[in-house]
Amino acid sequence: MTSIFRPTRAEVRLSAVRKNLQKIKVAAGPARVLFVVKANAYGHGAAALAGLAEREKLAWGFGVSSVEEGLALRSAGIKNPVLVLGSLYPFESFVEAINAGLTVTIASLDAARQVKEAAAKLGKKAVCHIKLETGMGRIGARKPSVLKIYDELSGSGDVSVEGMYTHLSSADCDPEYTGLQLSIFGETAAGLEDRGARGLVLHAANSGAALKCPVSRMDMVRCGIAAYGLADGFEPALALKSRIVFVKNVREGAFISYDKSFRAGRPMKIATIPAGYGDGYLRRFSNRADILVGGRRCRVLGNVTMDMVMADVTAVKEAAVGSEAVLLGRQGGQEITAQELAGLADTITYEIVTLISARVPRVYVE
Repeated sequence: MTSIFRPTRAEVRLSAVRKNLQKIKVAAGPARVLFVVKANAYGHGAAALAGLAEREKLAWGFGVSSVEEGLALRSAGIKNPVLVLGSLYPFESFVEAINAGLTVTIASLDAARQVKEAAAKLGKKAVCHIKLETGMGRIGARKPSVLKIYDELSGSGDVSVEGMYTHLSSADCDPEYTGLQLSIFGETAAGLEDRGARGLVLHAANSGAALKCPVSRMDMVRCGIAAYGLADGFEPALALKSRIVFVKNVREGAFISYDKSFRAGRPMKIATIPAGYGDGYLRRFSNRADILVGGRRCRVLGNVTMDMVMADVTAVKEAAVGSEAVLLGRQGGQEITAQELAGLADTITYEIVTLISARVPRVYVE
């Protein structure tokens, strides 16, 4: 598209991302920072934010969930290391990853053998990190298998084992369990050293651990949610904004939206805003969330529809077609936070921002 007419947009403040990454670097130093940009940078736009971080040396490298996400970064001109944090399947995807210079995760002996075969076939060295399972229960090999994987790979001239990592499942809420996971990690790292491993990049800390658990920082921290300002003490970078496209006055008793899900108890002024669950604005916000218009909180009325939502602007005299409506973010002295919306939807902030759909343009401002 050469022109975008629909006014709904996700506005990302680069200054906030910059400030957050700088804060993480200082807090985690001397550990390097892996900026996690999977899921389109949690909805903020992976190519743009990885480009910012690379240009300004705010991160050592980037974390993605799949080969496709890694290839998209390479296509956008990203040169820094890119670690694919997911388990690669089908194994043929190792060929594409190695060709693009992506660092791959190895979490099984089968994967270790496949990456060796792919690298030998290409005549190009593969770089990998071994994933250790310490209690997340997602992907990863347990200690005995990690040692076997290392033995399998370390004797190959086609594969470089650059690091080992694990994922802490409860760093924000359970220090005892986190300590147990880190203990398993330390024992496994010692086992690798006994086998001659030297200079491995060891990493376990996500945003929560990097900020609250210094012992978890090791050689590298993997930060996502804090970089986007959705952790305490950081500056939110994303706002979801639109403009009013229709205003009407309704009588007492009028129904609003599907299933007659709201009935006016008095004469009201209703604004229609072109954003809905097709944009990632959840149906759970029906009759519960507020939208900012004219610096005031205006309640969503009726069921959120796929493309539009209605709000009560009776108290906003100046509300008219073209007036700005903020569904997430700040306007005047008021703010709708991702935490607030997550509470209404019984979910987490990660889901609120990552669900903002691809049809919503990302606009970058300083």
